[in-house]
Amino acid sequence: MPVNVPLVADRSRPMADMRQNYPNTFVDTLYGLNQWHGLIGKNKSGAAGLNELTEIVKLCEAAGYGSLRIKVDPSVVRGLEYYTGPVYEVELLLDATDEKGRPVRFGSVGGGGRYDGLVSRFRGEPVPATGFSIGVSRLLAALMHLGKIEAKPEPGPVIVTVLDRDRLADYQRMAATLRAAGIRAELYLGAGKFGPQMKYADRRRSPCVVIQGSDEKARGEVQIKDLIVGAELAGLSKERDDYLRRQAEAQFAAKEHELVAKVREVLARHGVNWE
Repeated sequence: MPVNVPLVADRSRPMADMRQNYPNTFVDTLYGLNQWHGLIGKNKSGAAGLNELTEIVKLCEAAGYGSLRIKVDPSVVRGLEYYTGPVYEVELLLDATDEKGRPVRFGSVGGGGRYDGLVSRFRGEPVPATGFSIGVSRLLAALMHLGKIEAKPEPGPVIVTVLDRDRLADYQRMAATLRAAGIRAELYLGAGKFGPQMKYADRRRSPCVVIQGSDEKARGEVQIKDLIVGAELAGLSKERDDYLRRQAEAQFAAKEHELVAKVREVLARHGVNWE
């Protein structure tokens, strides 16, 4: 049940006493609003804004929401060009740390406000309106941090590497062939040798890459490098039998006409299905 705290706070009573007698209410906010009246003076629009904020406080109190969840904050500013009334921000206050253990703030995960004049710009008639939008990516990160959802990152595209800049058309045809078969594929268009291309594929979370140098081209072949198996091999002893067996899976040759089928085998090996 909400606490029935008077909307005009008693300035003669110490703030600590008010907080003790009205826990989890809008006592702090009410004191602040009273102070703003003195700062605004006779400004009509300012007085109207304060009255509107006071009304919002009344509604929040009546709904049972205290100041630990909702507060009036004069530092919040949004879109001065079109907002015509109160603006809102939703901020997550949960405890979180970064990869180095340092405390971090999730900050705002949503915001909006009143914009009575915005719709009239397009319709030519006054339409009262209010809106709110959600910061999906930050909210998703917060839900993952809380363990509310599990979001396994999607694998990236198959990368067709470029070893000979004069043969870009050939590499583009390979990428197009994979895409036509329903396989996500990307042609590497950056500058750099083979090493940077592999680093790029790792950053893109690519399951495998397609390689064709001049020797492979002469034989009508491509090399397919399984990056997932390659990463697993890094943790195995080279003397073990399973290392030798899996090394054959990590990179192998295939005929050009087998490109789609062999890439599909790699994807199936790791449960990747984009079709």
